[in-house]
Amino acid sequence: MLNLYGIVIIAALVILFLWSALKVLNEYERGVIFRLGRVIKAKGPGLIILIPIIDKMAKVSLRLVAMDVDPQDVITHDNVSVKVNAVIYFRVIDPIKAIIEVENYHYAMSQLAQTTLRSVCGQAELDELLSARDKINTQLQEILDTHTDPWGIKVATVELKHIDLPSEMQRAMAKQAEAERERRAKVINAEGEYQAASKLSEAAQIIDEYPVALQLRYLQTMREMSAEQNTTTIFPFPMDVFKPLLKFLDGKDRG
Repeated sequence: MLNLYGIVIIAALVILFLWSALKVLNEYERGVIFRLGRVIKAKGPGLIILIPIIDKMAKVSLRLVAMDVDPQDVITHDNVSVKVNAVIYFRVIDPIKAIIEVENYHYAMSQLAQTTLRSVCGQAELDELLSARDKINTQLQEILDTHTDPWGIKVATVELKHIDLPSEMQRAMAKQAEAERERRAKVINAEGEYQAASKLSEAAQIIDEYPVALQLRYLQTMREMSAEQNTTTIFPFPMDVFKPLLKFLDGKDRG
């Protein structure tokens, strides 16, 4: 019986040793090894062997992380109060720095993103914030990437998601957009009138130079009217035909 108990105890100790000494890391994971409090190196992926009690391991994921930035109250450069939120895509590129340079890089990243978002959006005007999002995104990405580089973190992309405007500002922008559409419609109508007047002026010059063109236009108009099967037909008659008669009558009246 004693031998059986001894074998069970030894087996349990071996299993416990293997459980604490053998670790398996996935392809996207790295393990930062601390030996008696000092960093040895980052290992993985695959099977990792640790010395129980002496070695400790901190896991770090190298996958791309998408982090939502909570909506921030921002006063723009032109004194408009808005709420802005964003999403940040980043990944750990140096597991050792991500563990020893910052206590909790997820929390630190979130706080840094919030303060940077308020700072950058507060320096921009509302029109720029709405129409030049690519510029704001690039500026945010460059600032965050500069600050997180010592942490071993690479910021890939920053995207503004929503910009919530006050209701009175939304109504003002709707009126402005309506006024802009009306202005464009009036400009287009004026340009159309100008072009039509220019073409009529050119047509009048051509008819004045070539009177026979007017006769051809008369014939074309009669053809179009006859094709419509109207009950009343108007025959345009050129005034040039009446000129000799008008001169004759005018001379007779004087005589």
